[in-house]
Amino acid sequence: MEKRKVAVVAIGGNSLIKDKTHQTVEDQYQASKETTSYIADMIEAGWNVAITHGNGPQVGFILRRSEIAHRVEGMHEVPLDVCGADSQGAIGYALQQNLQNYLFQRGIKKNVATIITQVLVDRKDPAFQNPTKPIGGFMEEVEAKRREAEMGWAVVEDAGRGWRRVVPSPLPKEIVELDTVKALIQTGIIVITVGGGGIPVIDPGSGDYEGVAAVIDKDYASSLLARQINADLFLISTAVEKVALNFGKPDQRWLDRITLKEVKRYFEEGTHFAKGSMAPKIQAIIWFLEGGGKQALITNPENIGRALRGETGTWIERE
Repeated sequence: MEKRKVAVVAIGGNSLIKDKTHQTVEDQYQASKETTSYIADMIEAGWNVAITHGNGPQVGFILRRSEIAHRVEGMHEVPLDVCGADSQGAIGYALQQNLQNYLFQRGIKKNVATIITQVLVDRKDPAFQNPTKPIGGFMEEVEAKRREAEMGWAVVEDAGRGWRRVVPSPLPKEIVELDTVKALIQTGIIVITVGGGGIPVIDPGSGDYEGVAAVIDKDYASSLLARQINADLFLISTAVEKVALNFGKPDQRWLDRITLKEVKRYFEEGTHFAKGSMAPKIQAIIWFLEGGGKQALITNPENIGRALRGETGTWIERE
């Protein structure tokens, strides 16, 4: 029997929350239902798939609930690493159930499993000296300064809107549950893993793992996963059908197929890909291809099928 090709499919926030009027748990469930229908198409076409996902809005909701419950009822607040674990379970549940339903409806006998995934980061990563990722709700300056003094938080004033906590965004070094993920993929199980970039953990020097208040970029962790399982394809599902040079400018140009050499040149020019959106995706793909990967694809969820047939999307290849 022919060996199935393996794809890592990284789905972004737009795959779970469409807009500000569709943020409830039911809204997110319906959004994940739509996204998993396209992934089911891939599986039916012969792909074995490892799914990763973002969790920024969901962790934000968990933190807000925790903050409100603490302020109103005196409940204990939830640490950031536990918020990440909570979101992995909840998002994994929605993706897992919807995808399993689609496979059952199509007569495809495959199981789907969500792995609560820890990702090791270097406790000496420079990001820990320069926290930049805002999380949680806005605070008055007095409250922010109190938490800074009593809880060791890093806080910043955010464009006149109030004060917010900021945390580091270190690079992923190792997927702790990698052997488990590999074993499941090898038996044909569809795996949902590295949710939200993984739960950041450090080795404090004793060989143990310890959760830290940090956020790992989802695309960077997905790239690491794709390299370590020797994926045939790294697919980033995002809000756009294709990647563009000079996006939004009069000389905007859509990219169809480009090489690693070309995309590195565009990336190094520093003017084509926005730091908060497309740049991390391009960097993640560069690392994947430099690490031995052969091809990567960027497109939106509804065009995954067409892109895999070569009809759309931006394909980036090693040669």
